[in-house]
Amino acid sequence: MTLDFEALTANLTSVSILVFALGFLAAQFSANLRLPPQVYDAFTLFFLVAIGLKGGVALAENWSTAMILPILVTVTLGALIPFAAYVSLGLISKIDRLNRGSIAAHYGSTSLVTFTAALYFLDSRVVEYEGYLTSLLVVLEIPGIIVGISLALRSKSPAKSASKFSKAVREVFTGKTVFVLVGATIIGVLAGSRGYASVEPFFSGLLPGLLALFLLHLGHLAGSHLADLRQAGFGLFAFGILFPLTVGLIGVLAGSAIGLTPGGATVLATLVASASYIAAPAAVSIALPKANLSLAIAPSLGVTFPFNLTLGIPLYFLVANWLGTIL
Repeated sequence: MTLDFEALTANLTSVSILVFALGFLAAQFSANLRLPPQVYDAFTLFFLVAIGLKGGVALAENWSTAMILPILVTVTLGALIPFAAYVSLGLISKIDRLNRGSIAAHYGSTSLVTFTAALYFLDSRVVEYEGYLTSLLVVLEIPGIIVGISLALRSKSPAKSASKFSKAVREVFTGKTVFVLVGATIIGVLAGSRGYASVEPFFSGLLPGLLALFLLHLGHLAGSHLADLRQAGFGLFAFGILFPLTVGLIGVLAGSAIGLTPGGATVLATLVASASYIAAPAAVSIALPKANLSLAIAPSLGVTFPFNLTLGIPLYFLVANWLGTIL
């Protein structure tokens, strides 16, 4: 297999990667580069609305039955990935069932910022991708968290499990990520390209700069979790790289097999390979209050996120391009 590694090397020297590295380095020297909580929330809302509007406009213009198969495949992957994570963690670590379910919920869900970075990666290279991919982000956000929590609650009494599970499901559907993303997507569908044109300079023009600042903050957070990773042991660190790499490559293969463009297959791979550190912690803390969230956030933010950001996304893109030439 011959691959062009120009995209990989160019990604490593992009502003986004370098500012993430700066934030990570700052954490090692106790230099506080974190965004204030209010600014962090504002940035998160910006990304949710920006992606939702763009996806909604694309849905309005490109709606077709061709979307059905990718959505079904995404739902299937979203349900299977937490099972795979739960079993894998049992094989390579001594983490108890409760925390294995918590970690599985985080890896079954997806990362908004990693998804945003993947779109920016493709847009900066003028690579086309399907306009309905935002709907896959919404679809994948839900089943992974629910399945992961269900696995963790198996040892609890039915009455307590049902109560905590229902609260967690409510959090998933009414939490900020799904609620705003779905709402912004509907607005984009209703407004169409004509309505979106008036706000497009704001949401599209500011996206690269705000993403860089957000990654500076996330780099600091990732660097701050090194101690948690050391305590968890090498098994969890290895899981944070090998598991997303494996499911990411499966995502590339699945996306290419169902007819997605190389750009679309890259995004699907990024979605299934990423891990949540925004939506999942909120739902897990409600359903599994005794779970150690640091065991889930440390690998998802401290290992998987930087891996996908630096190497994963361009690697999935290279493999998707190669598969596009033979399928």
